[in-house]
This record gives sequence, C-alpha cells and structure tokens, in this order.
Amino acid sequence: MYSVTVRDHVMIAHSFRGEVFGPAQRLHGATYVVDAEFRRPDLDADGIVVDIGRATEALRLVLSDFNFRNLDDVPAFAGRNTTTEFLARIVFDRLVESIRRGDLGPSADAVEHLRITLHESHVASASYDGRVADSS
Repeated sequence: MYSVTVRDHVMIAHSFRGEVFGPAQRLHGATYVVDAEFRRPDLDADGIVVDIGRATEALRLVLSDFNFRNLDDVPAFAGRNTTTEFLARIVFDRLVESIRRGDLGPSADAVEHLRITLHESHVASASYDGRVADSS
C-alpha cells in the first residue's frame, strides 16, 4: 500500500461537558497539528498517490472552517463534545467529500484509505482511519 501524508494546523477554542474532562469543561484553546494520510494499493499513471498540492489545499480548506473559531458556537456541533477523536472523524468525512468532488484530481478516486491524525501536543494525538468507499 502506497501512502502520502500532508500536514497543516488549526487553532480552535471549545469546552466539554462531563466530569471526566475536569478543568477542560471550561472554555480553553487548542492548536492541533493535523496529518492526512492518503493510501492506495497502486500508483496512478503519473506515479503518485495523490497530487500533494491538491491534497494540501483540500486539507487547508477543511480546516479553515474551524480555524480561530469557538467550536461551541458552531451549529453543526451543537450538543457534541468536540473531542480530538470527534474532530478527526469530521476532517475525515470532509476530505472524503473533497475526493468525491474531484478536488484532489481525477485519479484520487482510487484512494482506498484515509487516516486523519490530530496531534494535540507532542505526547498526545487521536486518529480516525477508514475506507473511503465505506464512508457516507
């Protein structure tokens, strides 16, 4: 399986509900380093997994919806704890939409797996990994 990973970052604010979160129940900020790994079994006719420039732009556009925002104020996230794991799935779903729209080029439709990792510090991260064809 071949893979290409692109990276960006996003700065957000949010709070959590539930005693398990301790002081993170209060409004706080986070800066995530975000990796998107695109995987496929064979290279395309140009010898690539995906166009790195297009993949970088697609990730940047997805993250721009959250950058410098308080996620507690985003209607689509109402009633949800916007944990690192939750956000990894959101980024995954939105990048799959980008692939399906053709934003990453015509051969990107052969990408089989996508793994999104949000690094919340140098010692902690969370990921969502899934088959592109199985997501809906």
